[in-house]
Amino acid sequence: MERVWISRYDAGVPLTSAYPEWTVPDLLRHSASRFPDSTALFFYGARISYCELNDLTARFALGLRQLGVQAGDRVSLMLPNIPQAVIAYYGVLKAGAIVTPTNPLYVEREIQSQLIDSGSETIVALDLFYPRIRAVRERARLPARIIITSLGDFLPAMKRLVYPIKARLEKRWIVVEKTPPVYDFLELLDSSRRQGERDVARLPVVGPGDLAQIQYTGGTTGAPKGVMLTHRNVVVNAMQGRFWCTDFHDGQEVFLGAVPLFHCYGLSTCQNLAVATGGQMILLPRFHAEEVVKTIHQHRVTIVSGVPMMFAMITDFPKVSRYDLHSIRVCLSGASPLPAEIQERFERVSGVKISEGYGLTEAGPTTHCNPIHGEHPRGSMGLPFPDTDARIVDEETGLREVPTGEPGELIVRGPQVMRGYWRKEAETHAVLRDGWLYTGDIVRRDERGFFFFLDRKKDVIKPWGETVYPREVEEILSQHPAVREAVVVGAPDRHYGEAVTAFVVRKDGCTVTERELIEHCRRSLARFKVPATIEFRSEFPRTIIGKVLRRALRDEAKMASAGLQASSKAM
Repeated sequence: MERVWISRYDAGVPLTSAYPEWTVPDLLRHSASRFPDSTALFFYGARISYCELNDLTARFALGLRQLGVQAGDRVSLMLPNIPQAVIAYYGVLKAGAIVTPTNPLYVEREIQSQLIDSGSETIVALDLFYPRIRAVRERARLPARIIITSLGDFLPAMKRLVYPIKARLEKRWIVVEKTPPVYDFLELLDSSRRQGERDVARLPVVGPGDLAQIQYTGGTTGAPKGVMLTHRNVVVNAMQGRFWCTDFHDGQEVFLGAVPLFHCYGLSTCQNLAVATGGQMILLPRFHAEEVVKTIHQHRVTIVSGVPMMFAMITDFPKVSRYDLHSIRVCLSGASPLPAEIQERFERVSGVKISEGYGLTEAGPTTHCNPIHGEHPRGSMGLPFPDTDARIVDEETGLREVPTGEPGELIVRGPQVMRGYWRKEAETHAVLRDGWLYTGDIVRRDERGFFFFLDRKKDVIKPWGETVYPREVEEILSQHPAVREAVVVGAPDRHYGEAVTAFVVRKDGCTVTERELIEHCRRSLARFKVPATIEFRSEFPRTIIGKVLRRALRDEAKMASAGLQASSKAM
């Protein structure tokens, strides 16, 4: 297969590589042997070295075994970006179990659904989330073991003393009785402190082909599914990211740990990449623009992995000019398309170009990224990673490769692609065909090999039998000076099949009417692409990582359309 994109790689990026036959904990073990005294995690003044992190994860693994966790068991982690999240992740894998990250924003129904689907009998969670977990256990008798930790557990001594007072004042103090089946995180670590190297050596042996994670898809376009990622999938994707950044300085980089680590994107491009390279990770449990710019300034952060919403909030921070962000050398954006305006504004503030990438949970998640140093066309989602093949095929059959420049469905193949969906054989066969992962995303490719995201296959709108890609309309709407953000969906229409419906958030202090925006679109779009209706919102529903819940807006548009049609019939 001709990989025309290889000529656009930065100098030094390998075309292919022999990846080590490692499990995910080997990434940590390797860095602990190379940089034992270097800081691995920094959390509000507390430092954990690589040697200490390696020891803590082994002790947590032994603690899990004491509780009865066996090789192959699933363990859910419901934690923000705190040291315990990293310790638990590698500890679970060292115990031979499988990590199942759980969104901290999930309500009881969603927690219960994921626990049942994954078969997780153990959950590690922040005490603030315990009331929801307790409600699930009372109703469903799941999970069998609950390991509770606190934000204060790994703070420096003085801050740990002050934390309970501050938490009570902010009404965030929760008392959890630590009696079985509820266990204390720190006590579990202490109980295994007395065990030595002989006990660690008796931990289960796992191989690169064994499952490491069951990562649930975000569910922004449908019901979440458990993506099965092997140790090899996870290790390879971290190493591909390392190879892509040719001027990495192992043991010296400082990562901003603000992107959620329970998300596949955060795990790969922040946590596992940092650990694989012996970098320091500055952990921030919540994203606040002021805290982030201060952190970058004070700690001379060199690597930032984020999502468009994060970069927008940094550039919108009124006092951003007071801080020096020029320590950043590598800036990665993923999870959703990056608007050109945000990219340009961030570059003016920081002096660094954002390299937008593309991926999906089913591919570990990254498959494409723009060059870190080389030029790339505006709006590109990048070039395929080393050892990653990509083709664009027709939407109807998925068998015919479309000509360069024409839109079609992206299919990818590479060592980071999932094994399949957990306990969903039919859904697995639908997307994994002859070694290729059918992404469901509509893209195009230019003659140089750069790929451009157009839309989700499910999101394509068909008014009058024509094809409308929502992102094209969204980009035109976003070019209006009064528009901060726009989302376009299709709504059923008895005359046209589907109607183009837009939702818009205005910029602060700006006014614009529906009629004015429609006229704006008419100047740049074919008639069938122009929104039939535009509704204004103060904000959009989002996932915790910042993705717009397009499905919720689409459902809202469908309900509104059904109401109008019912009203019309009644008249």
